[in-house]
Amino acid sequence: MTKRIFWCVSFVLGLTAQADQPPNILFIYLDDFGWKDTSYMGSDFYETPNIDSLANHGMIFTDAYSTSANCAPARACLLSGQYTPRHQIYNVGTRPRGNEKHRRLEHIAGTNKLGLNIITWAECLKQAGYRTGMFGKWHLGPSPKAQGFDVAVEHNKIPGMRGHKGKNGEYLTDLLTERTLDFIGEKSNKPWCAYLSHYAVHTPIQAKNKIILKYQKKGGGELHRDPVMAAMIQSVDEGVGRLVSKLKKSGQRNNTVILFYSDNGGYGPATDMAPLYGYKGNYFEGGIRVPFFVNWPNKIKGGQKTDEPIIGVDIFPTLLDLSGVNRPDQTLDGVSLKPFLLGQVQTVGPRPLFWHFPCYLQSYDVYEEQRDPLFRTRPCSVIRFGEWKLHEYFEDGALQLYNLKEDIAEQKDLAKERPAMVSRLHKMLKDWRRDTNAIVPKALNPQFDKEAEAQAIHAARLKLRPVK
Repeated sequence: MTKRIFWCVSFVLGLTAQADQPPNILFIYLDDFGWKDTSYMGSDFYETPNIDSLANHGMIFTDAYSTSANCAPARACLLSGQYTPRHQIYNVGTRPRGNEKHRRLEHIAGTNKLGLNIITWAECLKQAGYRTGMFGKWHLGPSPKAQGFDVAVEHNKIPGMRGHKGKNGEYLTDLLTERTLDFIGEKSNKPWCAYLSHYAVHTPIQAKNKIILKYQKKGGGELHRDPVMAAMIQSVDEGVGRLVSKLKKSGQRNNTVILFYSDNGGYGPATDMAPLYGYKGNYFEGGIRVPFFVNWPNKIKGGQKTDEPIIGVDIFPTLLDLSGVNRPDQTLDGVSLKPFLLGQVQTVGPRPLFWHFPCYLQSYDVYEEQRDPLFRTRPCSVIRFGEWKLHEYFEDGALQLYNLKEDIAEQKDLAKERPAMVSRLHKMLKDWRRDTNAIVPKALNPQFDKEAEAQAIHAARLKLRPVK
């Protein structure tokens, strides 16, 4: 479909005083990076001094969420500013997941490409005069250059690279950092937006041997103990340090806003988000609550930490608002965080946050923190409103209610004790699904075998290792 014509220009380039220029934007987006995977969020093993410094001199959001518990839908929501029912990227790929005999409902395929009719924030920034670059994981089908990026270095299209390592000893995290450094160092009178979409710390878990050895000698903590994951995270952190140093040396630091974010919760077999329950692939807090902070010297007051709930669809309007660019003629589901970031308002405001996943996602070998051992999640919708969170699961109609203020680990289901709250949130969730034309699986899967499912669950639970 031909992309709609839109108008995003709202500033004039070529101003002489840097203070009057629109800000540069460095958006660091990590893959499978968990809520507790930095020192500033409480890791007892990983070392992230450069990330910590940025976070502690900016505004930290403790209740930041991805719009999805896995990669592709989270990225689609981020770039489009829309929840999953609108763009219909629900999963990574469109094939069914898990054993067909264990799936009670029909397969909802969705799509695996972000439609070219959908306007991205990169397109808005580019049309308004920004130089735009994407470095790393794209995962949305068409080339990034077709959706607003002047420069595109896709991690899976770099010759000789297998996983995180190249045939000549290159390390992907370093290579992507280098390309980003080249981009921000180019001579230009235009502001720039660099979207550094690291493949780290996604599987395969691979790191530099020298750094692995460091963490093997260090010894694990109570929460985190994987030396290869720790080494991967250190390489990301070192890259962040190099980027900040470059910005300082080139005189761009004060006019560059830096955002740090992750696409979903951490990889269950290698990290832990405790006290959160869950991990990448499910809709408990550990699967969707992620690290997020914004740093902008002399604009955003440092040393701030907030529990205001925010979500991935808020990034689109926030980027446009920070850069002074008008919104496109397109539904945006989030709100701009700019007034809150700059201290102009005291709260983002009361509003519900939504998740919709009408698909199945098969289990890891680790499955302590999910509803059953066969799937990290089965088809569901979720709403958070204030301190309350409601899960709805379509196979069995289960409604689970949690008070996150009192029970961040989602261990006490209050659905029976608080039926009025369940009804209120369920109505909000159903109304939202209606308004977004969300697809809800209803047809039964003819291949489902109740006995085979029961046997598989029993066999899995026999080898369930103790919860830490």
